[in-house]
Amino acid sequence: MKIVILGLSITSSWGNGHATTYRGLVRELSRRGHDLLFLERNVPWYAAHRDLPRPPFGRTALYSSLADLKKRFSTEIESSDCTIIGSYVPDGIEVIRWVLEKNPGLTSFYDIDTPVTLAQLERGDCEYLARDLIPRFDLYLSFTGGPTLDLLELEFGAALARPLYCSVDPELHFPESRRRKWALGYLGTYSPDRQPALQSLLMTPARALAQKRFIVAGPQYPKSIAWPPNVARIEHLPPAQHRTFYNSQRFTLNLTRADMRAAGYSPSVRLFEAAACGTPLLSDDWNGLENFFTPDEDILIVKNARDVTAILRDFPEREAQAMGRRARARVLARHTAAHRAAELEATLRELQTRPFAAEPERKSARREMALP
Repeated sequence: MKIVILGLSITSSWGNGHATTYRGLVRELSRRGHDLLFLERNVPWYAAHRDLPRPPFGRTALYSSLADLKKRFSTEIESSDCTIIGSYVPDGIEVIRWVLEKNPGLTSFYDIDTPVTLAQLERGDCEYLARDLIPRFDLYLSFTGGPTLDLLELEFGAALARPLYCSVDPELHFPESRRRKWALGYLGTYSPDRQPALQSLLMTPARALAQKRFIVAGPQYPKSIAWPPNVARIEHLPPAQHRTFYNSQRFTLNLTRADMRAAGYSPSVRLFEAAACGTPLLSDDWNGLENFFTPDEDILIVKNARDVTAILRDFPEREAQAMGRRARARVLARHTAAHRAAELEATLRELQTRPFAAEPERKSARREMALP
């Protein structure tokens, strides 16, 4: 199939988790024989932090504006078997309307931020998706599963909602024999709704265990934050360095955005990356977590600073390492980029065989409904 993806970024992982997901997906779809074109808006903050400026899989092209996109890539959209538009694409609503007008094949929205998107749609302040556009897609792919999929179909009118969870690249993430420099680490972009949990589950234990070392990696943290002296900081950590980062920790901490925690069934890229490295996991709790890991066997759930402090002080090292190995096995069995590519391919093949996909006049009528 010829597949065009318009996504937030594939060339830069700075301040976003989209790039690693797109890189794995595009690479594995290309390996399966599909023709992939990734279109990315050229914006200054990613241009200044490109850690993969020329992806060696599929084709990648940058465009400078909506007008530039339309001028240079109309033919690609018109000849595509499937066009996928991702969440947080600049001028996303206009991009979607244009794609629905031009593309004769399948159309899909890939929501890497589903609970955030739905909350914004309810408030009426979503800049990259409009509620009336959701029923126009053949497929709504979601980073969040569970009840949210029913909500998308029953309340928001999605024709078909399927999970396409984040994934891990096992070629980049695997165990290494390294000195455990840090008792606990966390990797994530600053988010106001996650900061109280970071304060409780990492910074407070760091103050209580002054003899141990901690680390927080990720951009956009306010300069006003008073970090404990035993908490190291890394402003930006490129994906190529994630493996070393995780393998240098005794435990790693997973924290979930408030909207995603409320929706449940929203595993993060970082959760799978750390697990693939065999690093023992501490995580906040959310519905559906047991669908990905077994609490107390593959992962430890922590609710407060006392939980974290006790684990870091008393949890046996042999048990921690065994837990890390079990989590790695779970991820490699179900949550690699190759798994996601196969899942997406199967869903697109299924849609191609449905009567609706075979009736161009009905497809055309539905596209017209999306026009202003």
